[in-house]
Amino acid sequence: MNTKAQKLEAFSKLLDIMDDLREKCPWDKKQTLQSLRHLTLEEVYELSDALLEEDLQEIKKELGDVLLHLVFYAKIGSEKDAFDIADVINSLNEKLIFRHPHIYGEVEVKDEEEVKQNWEKLKLKEGNKSVLSGVSKGTPSMVKAFRIQEKVKGIGFEFRNAEDAWKKVDEELEEFHTETDLVKKEQELGDVFFSLINYARISGINPDSALEKTNLKFISRFQKMENLASERNLDLSEMPLEEMDLLWEEAKN
Repeated sequence: MNTKAQKLEAFSKLLDIMDDLREKCPWDKKQTLQSLRHLTLEEVYELSDALLEEDLQEIKKELGDVLLHLVFYAKIGSEKDAFDIADVINSLNEKLIFRHPHIYGEVEVKDEEEVKQNWEKLKLKEGNKSVLSGVSKGTPSMVKAFRIQEKVKGIGFEFRNAEDAWKKVDEELEEFHTETDLVKKEQELGDVFFSLINYARISGINPDSALEKTNLKFISRFQKMENLASERNLDLSEMPLEEMDLLWEEAKN
């Protein structure tokens, strides 16, 4: 692994390259905070894919792409005389020190859960008016639900255990099944999803990762089913469901 000096040298070279690109490259010169935004989201999703696959070389590559965007935003910030990369890092350093008084202060904690609880309380001291004020509006719904639940847990608003959380799932499922109005049924289904996410979280399962792994598994099996059909000169769109089910089972095995 690289020494600290080598790491700092590499980061310094990246800053120099960013300066060059911003000055000399027609594409890089044209970029704005808004034009980069959707590209940043794409890079983060690509990093997410690599993390799920635990492909370390791909993770390294995607981390580099995300880092480029962070440096790019800081460069634009410096051009606007608003902030530069040092301001970004110094602000982060200050926040980390403030939110870890059990490391940089005299606070004692028993475990990870107490750290999380202190974290949320400290965020309120920083000026946040609500425990939930840090939840981004643009966060995907499942991730947002998970973050909401994690945050309110930080101040003790939490089921005692997974069993109690599952009782809430059963309760919401019953309400969903008995509702006949479509608008209200949609609301009840949202409650079911929220309760399932809560149960998964309390059980130590990340629901977003679990669902994405199922998505990938389904894609793989369905494509195998398509290959089986192609090998036998069958058209899936023309097959009855019962025959497709047989191919599905074959693909699973």
